[in-house]
Amino acid sequence: MEKPTTPKWPEISERGIIARRKFLSFLAASPLVATPTITSAVATVFASLPSQALAQSYDVLRGSRQALGPDGIISAPGDALNVFEFEPAAKKAVLGQDAPAHWGYLESGVDGDVTRDANHTAYARYNIRTKRLIDARKASTGVKIFGESWSSPIFICPVSSLGAYDPEAGVTVARAAGKRGHQMILSTVDNAVIADVNKAHGSPAWFQLYPTDDWAVTQALVRRAEAAGCPAIVLTVDRQGGRNTEDLFRMRRQDQRDCSGCHTPGFANEVTRKGNFSGIDVSKVTNLYGTGMTWEFVDRLRGIVKGKLLLKGIVTGEDAKEALRHGVDGILVSNHGGRAEESGQATIGVLIEIVDAVNGRIPVLIDGGVRRGTDVLKALALGAAAVGVGRPYVWGLASFGEPGVDRVLQILDDEFITIMRQAGALTIDQITRDTVTRV
Repeated sequence: MEKPTTPKWPEISERGIIARRKFLSFLAASPLVATPTITSAVATVFASLPSQALAQSYDVLRGSRQALGPDGIISAPGDALNVFEFEPAAKKAVLGQDAPAHWGYLESGVDGDVTRDANHTAYARYNIRTKRLIDARKASTGVKIFGESWSSPIFICPVSSLGAYDPEAGVTVARAAGKRGHQMILSTVDNAVIADVNKAHGSPAWFQLYPTDDWAVTQALVRRAEAAGCPAIVLTVDRQGGRNTEDLFRMRRQDQRDCSGCHTPGFANEVTRKGNFSGIDVSKVTNLYGTGMTWEFVDRLRGIVKGKLLLKGIVTGEDAKEALRHGVDGILVSNHGGRAEESGQATIGVLIEIVDAVNGRIPVLIDGGVRRGTDVLKALALGAAAVGVGRPYVWGLASFGEPGVDRVLQILDDEFITIMRQAGALTIDQITRDTVTRV
């Protein structure tokens, strides 16, 4: 007996194809034929139809099933449908290493996490205006920042102590970001050395600066970064008042490890695992963040930074104007991912105020709560030159290493280019305030 073959469709009209598709859709949804065998057969028939006749929504029938593990958590980066699915995978991996304090550090905001959560939920206050009958087959996500060409406006935010989630820390992240053409900013207190990160990235990353309260150390850190080729120094200015990272303290109660080997009191002990401080005399340092900084400190730093100088943590128009007066080259609107203060103010909520204050004289970047490609488009529409992502890529790093970071960036890139096409904004400069409306 001959094996049945997949039917060959005769040359039929577009109307006929649509009619067949509707009939097959009816069969697939009918409870009378909803058995695994018949459903599979319907999927096979769909796959045999001319590709140009299939709507995008049927593409899922052609792909392999993306199964979850028995605990409902993804088991491979490619299984993730969005970046949120990496969070439970990362938690599972970190807690599986009996390191609840490391998980608490990553997830913690301050106080009741109001600002941390507001960063993301505030994006829902903006809707996207979509345009029709535009040839959306070609779209470009490329941007230029300070003369650098990035393949995407999405950049990697500095996150401290990535060695808690991957042995190579920022080097692993740099490899993934570099392959996709995303710029990254390395934290002063990452475990990786800036020179190694730049090599892994394939082009110089930016260097986020915690200046300490010893000017000699500040100078040494800047010299190290610039000697490694870093074109921009990003001074963090939002850690002036201390913080109550309640989630971290709560998870620390559950941590049974002896953490004294890595967290012995004293600044010198604190930075022994931080490669960027190697060989620098930190004996006079009492504070990493330089909480006594004023605008005079910015002037002093401006005097030694040879490349671009940005301030990270500006959240008011008044401070943005002041930054201009002190010769700053760019602003990163940030509240440390909701880890700096419990103001309740989302970064996307103050973006327009800052963009208007600088009036196009310097680029304004933003981070905080970015979880979707639609978030990226909304931030660009409100005037951001580039948009940073933090926790999601660390979820990818903690759960699957470099492939996890790569998949997080791929998802965000794909979502972003999809909404660009749907909005009819096919280049970054076509994304304007008219692209969004405030709810």
